[in-house]
Amino acid sequence: MTLSYTQLSAWLGEFLWPFLRIGAVFAVAPVFSARMVPVRVRVLLAVVLSWMLIPLIPEPPAVEPVSAAGILMAAQQIMFGLTMGFVLQLVFAGLAFAGEAVAMSMGLGFASMMDPQNGTQVPVVSSYYVIVATLLFLALNGHLILIGLLADSFRTLPVGGGVEREILWTLVVWAGHLFSGGLLVALPAVTSMLLVNLAFGVVTRAAPQLNIFAVGFPVALFIGFILLFYTVPGIAPRFESLLSAGFGVIKGIAGG
Repeated sequence: MTLSYTQLSAWLGEFLWPFLRIGAVFAVAPVFSARMVPVRVRVLLAVVLSWMLIPLIPEPPAVEPVSAAGILMAAQQIMFGLTMGFVLQLVFAGLAFAGEAVAMSMGLGFASMMDPQNGTQVPVVSSYYVIVATLLFLALNGHLILIGLLADSFRTLPVGGGVEREILWTLVVWAGHLFSGGLLVALPAVTSMLLVNLAFGVVTRAAPQLNIFAVGFPVALFIGFILLFYTVPGIAPRFESLLSAGFGVIKGIAGG
């Protein structure tokens, strides 16, 4: 049995193009890209999923991977995979933004800890919101939906197909909606803390001899924890709405 260079290039391309797209998604998408998930595990998941999808996806064009066209196609697959993962990463960023707004309003903006998702320093409330969002993402089978959309993307946007230029504009518009979604998550707690601060202002005018800095900070902190306790259940529907919108953006980018 003899194998030619053309056959080897075709077999390599059948595996390489799906692997690049899937690996790029796993490198950026939430949960999969978390610091606690080793790189070897992500690569192994990408290899297994690529191997499973090879018989199910349209046959890619016969392009040599080491040629200029092959490098361009590889960059295209990586860009599309990073875009899919980045869309969902923005959903979690919206929750982190909401947590930061709540932390600043209740006086916990100085208290920071390591974000287990991205490995950066964020306020403790943001870290708490991100952990809740991660659990909700897994409970809603978001990881399975992402894998399903990733598999469908090879049918709606096959390897070697053209990519619409409106992708970048779609990401910009989606980022704008994301900030509004994060603000809606934080709005009940931030509004309540604003009323508390207004009450402190009235107390300061009524009793100037009262040291409002010594009394106001612990009271605001205590009320903030009470607000967190009552507003956390409202995160679930907001996060589900943002997640559904994010999956819709991914479908739109993939042409589905």
